[in-house]
Amino acid sequence: MSAENAEQSALQQIDSRPLTGHQKSLIGLAIVGNISEFFDMFLIGFVVSLLTKPWKLTGTETGVILACSGLGTVVGAIMWGRLADKIGRRRTFFRCVLLFVVFTIVSAFTPDRGWIMLAVLRVGVGIGVGGLNITSIPYVQEFVPARQRGLLSGLASVFIPFGLFLGSLAQKAFHENWRLLIALGALPVFLLIWIRAVPESPRFLQTKGRTEEARASLAWALEIPVEQLGSLPELAERTSASYPTLFRKHLKALVIVTLGSFCFILGSFTVQSWGQTLLQTGYAKSASTVGTLFMFVSLVDLLGRLGSAWLADLIGRRRTMFLYGLLGAAGSLVVAFSAHLQASWVIFFIGILMTMGFGDGAFGILNAFGGEQFPNDVRSTGLGLGYGIGSSAKIFGPALMGAMIGGDAVQQNVTLDAVFPAFVLFAVLLLLGGIIYLFAKETKGVALEEI
Repeated sequence: MSAENAEQSALQQIDSRPLTGHQKSLIGLAIVGNISEFFDMFLIGFVVSLLTKPWKLTGTETGVILACSGLGTVVGAIMWGRLADKIGRRRTFFRCVLLFVVFTIVSAFTPDRGWIMLAVLRVGVGIGVGGLNITSIPYVQEFVPARQRGLLSGLASVFIPFGLFLGSLAQKAFHENWRLLIALGALPVFLLIWIRAVPESPRFLQTKGRTEEARASLAWALEIPVEQLGSLPELAERTSASYPTLFRKHLKALVIVTLGSFCFILGSFTVQSWGQTLLQTGYAKSASTVGTLFMFVSLVDLLGRLGSAWLADLIGRRRTMFLYGLLGAAGSLVVAFSAHLQASWVIFFIGILMTMGFGDGAFGILNAFGGEQFPNDVRSTGLGLGYGIGSSAKIFGPALMGAMIGGDAVQQNVTLDAVFPAFVLFAVLLLLGGIIYLFAKETKGVALEEI
């Protein structure tokens, strides 16, 4: 062991060295896995807009299909978060991918007018998708330098909107072939091979008393022999990743993550799932035009997420979340008043861009910050439960819009009357979400072992 290595602990070695190819591979895995979530969510939103006329879907039926995706993600986030602290981040991530790929393939064979079957299958897809972000963020956080942890772990969420861009390209390429569009959601099956090439999280292994495996994992990340790895940090007394422990020791953090997630999710998820239908039918835009417009939405959202992940390491997590909540709320008000005053669709679309760029752009750091509110042994459990309950907004948002629109068939009854009250509510929630995160523990530059 060199003199330099002898003086440094394993974590100091990680903090003092540039990223290795192995660390970049792990970050890449998380990025691609999470892109799959938005790719899937955009495709189902567009598929539903294609099916409203031939299937004669009512607003309520459309809302149920979209809300079932949200229901699945709630169950998935809670379930996978707990499992990630019990069986490991790597094994859990593998199972998430496997589950959503299987249910996606089956969804492509839904019979015509089989909206109930499609809704049920969307629950299964949502359960798989719901664990991707929850497991991948702690996974990345536990391999990267503390000084860059906000940006590097946030990258798992930053590039999610690229899935929206890919979905837009798929829509333009395959037009109204909805079965093929759904089937494309199974492409991430190749991730199952990639996952096999990376080790388990060293922090998870150490909390389970598997010290030698933890050392091997860190040595893999640094691309050095195990003998050259410094000492591992001393762990505090290990506790079980149980819900009683979570409620007893980390209730404040859990409440902040739950309420903050709910506020930010409600508006942005509703735009993702209903935006295409509102533009296509409320403003009489063609399917091709909507696909093109949402390519711009994906770009703005990606830049917004990259900005929040970068700012979090510069000005702190709390200030970043408040700023993005405030600007996202402003965007929602632009949407609301443009619809209420019957302004040009251009003004409406600018509001959509602002809402997604900031309201959804906050997700570049939101889950990374949420995970940092909990110590190593309950990180995924706490993030999964808090974000999972908060994700109930993915049910309420689409269902709320569907109930407001109502009618006998979406194609015949979509108007912009429901937009004003809904997006005023979203504005209030985004601002409230930004305020809630001001009460969180600031973790900029803090080592995970000190949390």
